[in-house]
Amino acid sequence: FTVSLRAVDNVTVMIKPRLGVSLSCQIWVKNVIKPELKIRPGENVTFTFTCRTPEKYFIMEIQKNIDCMLGPCPFGEVHLYPPGLPPLNRTFIWDVKASTKAGLELKFSTPWLRQIQPGETCPDSISYNINSCIDTAMVNIGTFCRNGSVSRVKLLGGVVMSLHLPWHLPLTTSGFNIANRASIKRLCIVESILNGESSITLMSPNYPLGFPEDELMTWQFMVPSNMRASVFFHNYSLSNCERKEERVEYYIPGSPSNPEVFKLSDSQPANIAGSFNMSLQGCDQDAQNPGILRLLFQVVVQHPQVDENVTHVVDLSKERNTTVTIHAEGWPGRVPLASDPVCLICRGPRSCDRVATLLSGAVHTISFLCKDLSRLRITAEKGISCVNPQWCQRKIYSLSVPKAITQLPIRLHMFIWKLLAPDQLNIEITSPSLKLQQHIPEQRCNTSYSYSIISATPLTELNVGLFCPGGAIEKIQMRNNITISLKTFGKGFLNESNHQDLKMSFVPHIKDECTFTVSPGPKAKLYLQTPNWQYGLPPYVSISWYVSVPSKRVARLGFSQDRMGIACETGRAYVNIKEEAPGAEETVRREDEPLPGPRYMYHDFWVNVSNCKPVDKKQLTLQFWVTFSDKQIDLGVILGVVAGAGVLVAVVLIVCCVRKKKKKKSQNPMVGVYNTNVNTQVPGKQGLFPKGRKNNESHVYAVIEDAMVYGHLLKESNGSVAPEVDVYQPFAGPMGSLPPSPPPFSFRKDIKRCSDTEEPPPVTDTDNDSYTFAHRKLEQSDDSGDKNEKNNGDVSMSLLENKEQEGLAE
Repeated sequence: FTVSLRAVDNVTVMIKPRLGVSLSCQIWVKNVIKPELKIRPGENVTFTFTCRTPEKYFIMEIQKNIDCMLGPCPFGEVHLYPPGLPPLNRTFIWDVKASTKAGLELKFSTPWLRQIQPGETCPDSISYNINSCIDTAMVNIGTFCRNGSVSRVKLLGGVVMSLHLPWHLPLTTSGFNIANRASIKRLCIVESILNGESSITLMSPNYPLGFPEDELMTWQFMVPSNMRASVFFHNYSLSNCERKEERVEYYIPGSPSNPEVFKLSDSQPANIAGSFNMSLQGCDQDAQNPGILRLLFQVVVQHPQVDENVTHVVDLSKERNTTVTIHAEGWPGRVPLASDPVCLICRGPRSCDRVATLLSGAVHTISFLCKDLSRLRITAEKGISCVNPQWCQRKIYSLSVPKAITQLPIRLHMFIWKLLAPDQLNIEITSPSLKLQQHIPEQRCNTSYSYSIISATPLTELNVGLFCPGGAIEKIQMRNNITISLKTFGKGFLNESNHQDLKMSFVPHIKDECTFTVSPGPKAKLYLQTPNWQYGLPPYVSISWYVSVPSKRVARLGFSQDRMGIACETGRAYVNIKEEAPGAEETVRREDEPLPGPRYMYHDFWVNVSNCKPVDKKQLTLQFWVTFSDKQIDLGVILGVVAGAGVLVAVVLIVCCVRKKKKKKSQNPMVGVYNTNVNTQVPGKQGLFPKGRKNNESHVYAVIEDAMVYGHLLKESNGSVAPEVDVYQPFAGPMGSLPPSPPPFSFRKDIKRCSDTEEPPPVTDTDNDSYTFAHRKLEQSDDSGDKNEKNNGDVSMSLLENKEQEGLAE
């Protein structure tokens, strides 16, 4: 190879070994072997390499020095000189010295340039690096690849321009020209032309190192007037300022407040129509602790959206401790690619961003700049805590997604409830109508949403499980703070969101770590498993299930494994089964015993699982199932019950009859005495009997027992004294106008009847005549009529009163 350099060109060529490569190849110059070669201006050198692949061992730098301070600068296109260079990876460097009172312009030919981050490489391995020289300071404006939007770079003072070319690419033109311009009064101006929908990323000079102190630079964006541009800051840091303030200024044609000043922490303007300028202004930094000012941002240009003027009202004024975040799909873990379509959420004409967070207690008005709203998602979070335990226990909280969220044309990705309970209270989750189904391989959820429930303390976390509506779990009680995450699948949640019924309340302290209340349907086959299934129950944790057995049904309980499968280091692991029935026995199994086999449960029952501290890392996991069937009643049982009932009825009848017969034998004959002066008229009911005593037949007996009619014959037959009891004596005294008095209620209540005797019809004042029976005293029999008249007829004693007195006397 022969390299001939002219002195007037002021070009130097250096061939140097590549860093990190062993020197297995040499340069042969005039019978001399050299490890590197330097060819100065005006020299002509011929050389060869001692290997066939010198590109693996050597690199080449071609540097041209241009001094614009002593004379005019060369204008026009910059050529790659000299020709005939060996095929090595090469770097062309143009070192231009110029006064700070003048400006230099680097104009690039199409397809222009694209700025890349430090460490990033260009697809075709061709890159440009631009450095600005102010006095002795060197500022790296940036590294660029071909095929971009950067069309021009204007610099204050000198510039060092580098072009890196791979050895196999025979590039003949530099792709830019240098022009002399007036002073720009700032560090640099970077111009970008954005014709169609595009997205570019730009960085501040020296990125990721600090922007020069108290400097100013500008980006000019040339955008068609029918397009919309938005600015997003992705990474920035601030320095420690002693004077002034670091800021970003926008000059937007047509804006009434140019320049518009923003902090780097503000949301930057969006939905800008047409071209605009953006400037970064530094400050005077603290000499002891200067800090770093740096910025990486993105400019997105897109067509105006059809529905950009359609606003949506999100009313969160009645919500408390709630945040609603609207974001792109995959946020925050996935960083959108530059080629991805941009979806913006706007809260003003130019206040748009990729992510918008709406806070509770306010009404928000938003719009969307997005071609496809299906690329957006909503993530919301609500906190519920208890400050006053007495008041908290009386309140039931609804865990449903607010309608302000479901009415948006954006799919809900996740709604998170964080429930915080005080030390003396626990948390209860209920689903009264829909109920919950535990998602396990044997019974998978196929609904449009599910609930993930996690019970957590500052030291431990218990994944209670994944649940969906439409199961048998009616209630879950947990001891610790709870996080419930509702996650949606597909578009069906919009239709099912109106039927949410999940609720929570604060309840008194419970014994177990977690208690499930299960109310299965009549034909359900139910699978239940211990929480934290992937890792097993933590040591010393106890879990209970209360399973309701429907009436006229019988449950069959079984375990999906034969043993617990653990060995305890400390304590014991137990499985307890207890049926809620009088005298029911409790079934208990330890970890070293086989689990009970399938069994029938005729009443509601409990299943409790208590863990120990296992010897191995494997923790306790347990799954059981419950099925239901109709109760089968045995024919022998029916016959036995019928026979027993018959015997019982017979015994009752015999007892009643015997008691009745004994009662008849023990009774003494009594005489009925009619009292004419007893007033049987109910107070306030005068005139119930319009006819007088002599004019009606209320005193006539319908039926008289034989013993009463023929009592006088008994006296004649045996000569004994006339009987005092059960003998009818015809009344010859005066007859009043009132009916006889009914027996007292106490008398009627004490009459005992057999179970098969019909109750007599109730006594009324209008259709029954009542009589008073009393013992007739022998010594008073002669003058009874006189005493009745003198004492207003009050000489008789009721049969019940007489019996009661005799009993007391005895």
